Amino acid sequence: MSTNTHNTIVITGANRGIGYAIARFCQQRGDTVYALCRKSSKDLDSLGINVIEDIEITKQDSINKVVSALNGINIDLLINNAGILRDEQLSHLNKDTIIEQFNVNALAPLCLSHALLTNLSSGSKIAFITSRMGSITDNTSGGRYGYRMSKAALNIAAVSLARDLTENNISVGIYHPGYVQTEMVNSNGSLSNGDISANVAAERLITLMDDLTMSDSGVFKHSNGETLPW
Repeated sequence: MSTNTHNTIVITGANRGIGYAIARFCQQRGDTVYALCRKSSKDLDSLGINVIEDIEITKQDSINKVVSALNGINIDLLINNAGILRDEQLSHLNKDTIIEQFNVNALAPLCLSHALLTNLSSGSKIAFITSRMGSITDNTSGGRYGYRMSKAALNIAAVSLARDLTENNISVGIYHPGYVQTEMVNSNGSLSNGDISANVAAERLITLMDDLTMSDSGVFKHSNGETLPW
C-alpha cells in the first residue's frame, strides 16, 4: 500500500469517534472507503463513501453480509476498529460483560479478518485498533477486567495472524490510538476526557498504517510511534 496511490480501505465501527475520523481522513485524500457500522450517522452519510449498515460483527450473518458486499473487491487496508468498553471492578465482577467484550473486541475482529482473507493480496495490510490497557506490563492500576482481558486477547491474536500471513506478504499493525476524546471514554456525553482529538488520532494511525511494512508486522505501537510492551 503506497501513500502515492489511492487505496481501497475497509473500516469497522465507522459511524463515530476514531472510526469516523479515519473514514473522513481517507475519503479526503482520495481513497475508496467502505464503512461498516451497525447504524450510519448523518456525518458518515455526508462523506459520500460506501456505507454498509446493519453490521454486528459478532454475528455470522453480518460477516456473511460483508463478504457478499465486498465480493471481488481487493482490499488494500482492513482496519478493525469497532470495540466496546465496559467497567468491571473486583467488587462488581460481571461475567456477562466480560464475555461481551471478548466477543466484540477480540473474537469478532479475528473472524472478520479471516472471512476477508480472499479479498487481500500481496502487499495488503490488516490493522487492529487495540489499547495499551491490554498490556500486562503497563497494567499498574488494575480493574477493567473485561476490557483489559479482551484487548490482551486481541493483541495475541493479531501477532499470530502476523506470523501466519508472512508467507502471503500481508502485514499486520497493532495500534493503541492514545487517550482519545470519544464517546467511549466520555459516557456523560461530553468530550472532556482524553488527551487528543479523534482527528489527531486518525491522522497518526493512518500515517503508521501507511508506513507499515513486513519488518514491523505484529509490533504493538502507540499512535505516537512508540513501541509498547506486551
